[in-house]
Order: sequence, then C-alpha cells, then structure tokens
Amino acid sequence: MGLNSDVMAGEIAPGRPGNLTPEQEEKLRQLWQLVFQVCGVVKPENGTATEQAPPAPPVEKVEKVEKAAKKTSRMSIFRRGRKESDADTTTPVTPPPRPPPSVILTTKENDEDKYGQIKHFYDTLASQTPESIRSTIWSMVKHDHPDALLLRFLRARKWDVEKALIMMVSTMSWRAQEMKVDEEIMKNGDAAAAEAEKDGTDPVKQRLGHDFLHQARIGKSFVHGTDKQGRPICYVRVRLHRQGEQLEESLEKYTVYVIETCRHLLQPPVDTATIVFDMTGFSLANMDYTPVKFMIKCFEANYPESLGAVLVHKAPWVFQGIWKVIRGWLDPVVANKVHFTNNVKEMEEFIAVDRIPKELEGQEDWEYKFVEPIPGENDKMSDVETRDRLLSARQLLVKQFEEATQQWIQHPEAEKGDEIKARRAELATKLREDYWNLDPYIRARSFYDRTGVLGAGGVINFYPREKKLNEKVDEITNGVEKVALAQSNPVDTSADDVD
Repeated sequence: MGLNSDVMAGEIAPGRPGNLTPEQEEKLRQLWQLVFQVCGVVKPENGTATEQAPPAPPVEKVEKVEKAAKKTSRMSIFRRGRKESDADTTTPVTPPPRPPPSVILTTKENDEDKYGQIKHFYDTLASQTPESIRSTIWSMVKHDHPDALLLRFLRARKWDVEKALIMMVSTMSWRAQEMKVDEEIMKNGDAAAAEAEKDGTDPVKQRLGHDFLHQARIGKSFVHGTDKQGRPICYVRVRLHRQGEQLEESLEKYTVYVIETCRHLLQPPVDTATIVFDMTGFSLANMDYTPVKFMIKCFEANYPESLGAVLVHKAPWVFQGIWKVIRGWLDPVVANKVHFTNNVKEMEEFIAVDRIPKELEGQEDWEYKFVEPIPGENDKMSDVETRDRLLSARQLLVKQFEEATQQWIQHPEAEKGDEIKARRAELATKLREDYWNLDPYIRARSFYDRTGVLGAGGVINFYPREKKLNEKVDEITNGVEKVALAQSNPVDTSADDVD
C-alpha cells in the first residue's frame, strides 16, 4: 500500500508534544522525575529547581570488599574509591560513606536487553557525575523540544518508564564518553578533517581525516530533499563502499556525523528521516557487515524513533541472502519500516517523482557535488567570550524549563495546570530559537550550511534554485501587475501640466 502524498503538513503524530493522551502525559512526567533524580536536580522548599548533588567521595586506598558491596556500588551515581594493589591494602581502610542511590529500578538484566544497556546504565551512574549526564542530555536536545527527546525513548520502550530511562542514560554515555558526538564530531566537522588530512606529522590522524573527507567528497551518503511526508531523505550509494578502504573509526564517525547533521535538518512536527539505500551496481565487493551492524545499533540503541522509512532500491538477486542475515539482526519494528523498490514508479509511492533525482530515474535535475570547507567559515568558534555568554544565557533557560517541569510534575491537574503547560511550551520555543543563536559557536559549518540548505536561524531550504526561480516569477508577476494597474488608472493631465 502506498503512502498518501496528501499527509497533512503540520499534523502532529501521536505520542509527540502537543498530541499526548493523559496516560502518556503521566508517563512523561514520571520519566522527567527520574531524569531529575539521575541529574541531581531537586526541588527545595523555596520552589526553585537547583542542581543539588553531594560531592564525590575522596579517592582513598580501599581494601578488598565483599562482592555484595561491589554490587551495591553500581547503584550509586558516584564512583567508589579506587582499589589499588594488594601491597597497598595491608592496612584496612574503611570505605567512605557513599551517597544513597540516585534511582533504584526494578528492571533486571535479561535476554531482551540486546545491547547490554542495563549494565551500561549502572556503570554510567557509577562513573559519571550527575551534572555531566545532565549536560549531555541538554546538549543532545539542541533545537528540539525537550519533551520530544524524552518521548522518543518512551515510544521506543513502549512507554515503560524505567526502560526508557535506562536507554536514555546509556545513550548519553555513548554520546559523551564513547563517540564524543558534540565534543569532537560536530565541533570539528569536515573542516578539521581537511586540516588533519594535510598534517603529515601524525599518520593516523591524517588517515582518519582523509577517510572522513573522502566519504563526503564522493557522496557515499548525503541528505537531500524530502519525501511525501516532509521527511529529509538520506541517500546511501552502496556501490561506493569497499571493505577496508576506510578505517572503522572513520566509518563510524562519518555515520554519526551524517545522522546528527540530518537531525539539524528536521523541521517540527517532522521528527524522522527516510533512508534510501541505492543498490545500483551493487556487488559482493560492496558488502561490509561491520558498518551495517554499527548503523543498526545507532538507530536501535542511540537514535530511537528516528527512522521513518528505509527504501532498498534496485537490490540485485545476490542481496537476497544478505538481507536474510541483516533482517535477523533488526528489531521487528525497524524491519517493518524497510521497503524494497525496483523502479521509480515504486519509489514514487514514498517520494514525489519531481523530488527523485535523475540519477535514480526521477525528474529532479540535481546531483551531489561536495563543496570544500571555506577558510574562515568557523571563525565564530574562536570567539570564546561570546560562546560562553550564550551558553550562560542558555543555562538560565534550561533551569527555567526544569523549574516549570517540576511544577508540572507536582501539580499536573492544579488550577494553574494550563498556565504551567503554556509556560513550558513558551520556554521550549525560546530554547529552540536560542540554540540557533549558539549553533555557529559550537558546531563547525557543513556542506549544508555552505550550499544554503541550512540557513541562519535553522531555516531549511532543500531546493534553493526552485526558491530563487519562484522569487523571480513573483518579481515579474508583481511588475506586470503594477504596469496593468497603472494602465487601468491613467493619470489625468492638463495643459498647465505640460511645459
């Protein structure tokens, strides 16, 4: 069954901000409450939300403790004193008192925990401070509605609040500690890769920079246009991949870079993207299971509810056996979003034919051409003073949103309930607008910034040539209308007006 091309633009899907059932709202409040506990955000008697977490205990020499104590320590936000060699523990030392667990869950490790996120959750609480987790959460929010981020995890875990929290905290650790998404990948961008590529003093760094940029230059994957539901389309030209051509680290960083960039190209209420795997010219030499597994994990574990549809286009018969293997790795929900298309007519069920590039036998006269980083395009990132001022201002907005959320949690049905909701919605809008003021100071410019697709203030325009043409047509039309108006209303003149 094809998708309806008349899906209402601006229609809010169920389970999103502005379209929640009372039960879903309650689940959202519960998740916010747990997030605040994890992040050390408490509500004191004066009614103002603050970060209030006890200081981490000092590092001391600690003797070997029983396994039960070790298990309990996993429940704490803070890291216990480190153990040292047996030679250093001849004199027993009483471990310092640990703060109480930030949150105790009933969810246990089981076979359904595909990516070991429960263990990752407790490890994160034990190794990272509440403020670092809080900072990562707000860094991931970016221009999104804060509720929208939490709702992604709730929907992915079928509204199980504990499982949503586990998934969310695990994702934050992955972003900050493992991939360094905002600290390195997005902050450095392709401009840093271009610099690294020229650096002959560090061969590994040079190789990583080259590998990263090479994928962008050849257009192995890129985002262009929207489908019939307004979702950005990420094209992956599978024939351009060869196993072993790029380092695994570079492949993973580029994958995350493309996903994060696509997030910047989402316009509410659209909150998912479509991926087109162009299998034209595919052979077994192009098949590489390692990056496929990484991509699957990204979407299932760290970018939940981000996929709208996946189109596998013109897959040859040899791919049938490969697909059976890949399908076995996929969550059934994700697998059901995969559609096979063999020609432009079938693709047209998802994407309007005038939005399908000619490369794929569509009607859009567009082709991907990479634009190299421009000298000076990231100069604002050197303006640390302005960046810090903007970050401080944003922190105030964050605290105000947290305060309003605390009020919403405590008084969901109070007389001022609607007023509190309106306040939260207003602050969410301010946070969105504020992010785009901060963006040039924390994120390196991308191909999409250079080509005008991503404009100032987060304005998205995938079809700039079409926009210019429409503006030209409007200009001509307005000119013709003015001439017609002048002719229909001639100005009377007298002899006295003539010299």
